[in-house]
Amino acid sequence: MKNVAKKLTAREYEINFAELHPAFTPNAAVVEANRCLYCYDSPCTQACPTHIDIPTFIKKISTGNLKGSAKTILESNWIALTCAKACPVKVLCEGACVYNEKGEEPIRIGRLQRHAMDWFYDHKTPPLFAPAPRNGKSVGIIGAGPAGLACAAELALLGYEVTIYEAKNKAGGLDTWGIAPYKMMQKDSMKEVKFIKSLGVKIKTNTRVGKDVALKQLERKHVAIFIGAGLGRPTSLHIPGEKLKGVVDALDFIERVTPRQWHRVDVGKRVAVIGAGNTAIDAATEAKRLGAEEVYLIYRRSEKEMPAYDFEFELAKSDGIQFYFQTAPKRILGKTVVEGIECIKMRLGKPDAEGRRRPEPIPRSEFRLAVDMVIKSVGQNIEETFLAKIPNLETNDGMVVVKSESYQTTNSKYFAGGDCINGGKEVVNAAHDGKAAAQGMDQFFNEQ
Repeated sequence: MKNVAKKLTAREYEINFAELHPAFTPNAAVVEANRCLYCYDSPCTQACPTHIDIPTFIKKISTGNLKGSAKTILESNWIALTCAKACPVKVLCEGACVYNEKGEEPIRIGRLQRHAMDWFYDHKTPPLFAPAPRNGKSVGIIGAGPAGLACAAELALLGYEVTIYEAKNKAGGLDTWGIAPYKMMQKDSMKEVKFIKSLGVKIKTNTRVGKDVALKQLERKHVAIFIGAGLGRPTSLHIPGEKLKGVVDALDFIERVTPRQWHRVDVGKRVAVIGAGNTAIDAATEAKRLGAEEVYLIYRRSEKEMPAYDFEFELAKSDGIQFYFQTAPKRILGKTVVEGIECIKMRLGKPDAEGRRRPEPIPRSEFRLAVDMVIKSVGQNIEETFLAKIPNLETNDGMVVVKSESYQTTNSKYFAGGDCINGGKEVVNAAHDGKAAAQGMDQFFNEQ
């Protein structure tokens, strides 16, 4: 990059990336747990994709039974610490809390779940779960992200031998590499990986399926294969200048930040982030917290239509991010490195196929912003070249088609879940998919 932001001191970095929601003290957790009304219909449980028995785990916290609380949580969600820290709880469980209807603060379910899971990982307790005797069947899992880990844990408990094949040098997928450090640290994801390995799951890192190990080899070794691969290639902007030095993908940028080696991450003095989803917000806030003087978030639709959650938007505004709504990038300026970006104002026209008003450029409304870094966050594509190697595998718009109950694909040997079937929902959705697919797989074999 032509201009790099000034490096901060170690203390400044730590302050900037401090946890947004610190852990409860033991007393505070008990006080909060005692606010729970233990609703008979548990709307919070219904709102959770993994359907954790939330009132029960909270009740156990109130009585000091943290081991029992953690067990209740893990019975539904194998990656519960990640979900406690990174889930959009204000939209899901806390958003469904009956206290909202009373105009009062909802139960802080996420922080209570984190309290129970922190206790579990901090204490060497006897095993909470006893895997069933080995049934002689082996399952291969592609991808050690949340869906793959959840599927592996559930299968191991059901008596299967499980091997996960992971392309990166650390397991965890998005949990390890794609969550902003002020929400969750890599070491939290590693705790969950270690726990799942303790159930007997084998994880082969630095192993890319199709390159380091052939699909045919996996098919011969395993009775079934679960596809838990995440999203692959970033979507292109399709504008001039996209190949200039200083143009980076949002997830690649976030991945550089998650190890917390702040001084090794270069960020521009003035940064433009293209997109307005939750990942774009993370990239923008991280750039600002790394020392960028100005960060602009450019989005072609209106504020009302931005896909980021409201609380993410508020976080970005509090960090001083400047928003350019109904604005689209036209070209990135510079000879070899980014020197600026030319944008054009947009107006919303007729609805598209999804019912959203289509953005249209306003003639002669171009303007330029002086920036030295551009972060792209306009979505990612499923790695279709990899999927194309699997015979008789049906896809729809790049996503794997599965049966709703069993998560089995059109190739009966393969099951799938997570980003590759939903296009990139929340971590908790992937956790649900992985567990449900394992149960679907077990039922399939039992019925044969």
